Amino acid sequence: MQPHERIAASLRAAQQPALVAFLTAGYPTRSGFADALRAISRAADAVEIGVPFSDPMADGVTIQRSSETAIRNGVTLAWILEELARGKGSFEAPLLLMSYLNPLLAFGFEALAERAVAADVCGFMVPDLPYEECAPLRSALGRHGIALVQFVTPATPPQRMDLLCGESEGFVYAVTRTGITGGQSSLPSDLAEYLGGVKARSQLPVCAGFGVRTPEQVELIGAHADGVIVGSALVEVLESGEDPGAFLESLRGPAQ
Repeated sequence: MQPHERIAASLRAAQQPALVAFLTAGYPTRSGFADALRAISRAADAVEIGVPFSDPMADGVTIQRSSETAIRNGVTLAWILEELARGKGSFEAPLLLMSYLNPLLAFGFEALAERAVAADVCGFMVPDLPYEECAPLRSALGRHGIALVQFVTPATPPQRMDLLCGESEGFVYAVTRTGITGGQSSLPSDLAEYLGGVKARSQLPVCAGFGVRTPEQVELIGAHADGVIVGSALVEVLESGEDPGAFLESLRGPAQ
């Protein structure tokens, strides 16, 4: 099975809705990263690992803070790939890297793809890379079967949504509202219509997030999407020293 196929298979096989969990690499400490990732990968159906960046334009205060701390801790893309390669086989869920474009450009796309394979990375998400400019990265990753996930938002025009849903790999990332991560806790009133439109256009699982914090929100989004993305709230759990696996399990609600 190709890496990008592992992502879709894991999300489709999940207890519904699937959970996609985000953590910032090396936060709150470098030494605790691998253990936190193992705990999260046991409870989630896919894991996004944030590559810390100095200007995270799509991220709210919580993830900005975690990124700044990780950079001060000496976390780099090379270190992340080394840690993942060292722990290869011990992380249960498919792993994806969420990164802004500059660190990937500096690393080099061909070298990045080769190192990603060695680290068992199944996919990448690059929020500041427009589809029209993604061909070089997509080509390098594609030679190794690694996904490049595309984003859609409530402001995406229908024709462009058709394009992005058709070209995404692994899953489609449906941002539930415009703005930055971890902000408003309320969900938009037209959520069902929006997610229904995304799902109608996609043959891949559709995972939705931005601001998810409660089992009620997971249930609401999960009624209209295949998976729910949990980011800032999980970073805060790690920051406070609580059990990230227990938190993720609590979001699923009572066992059916």
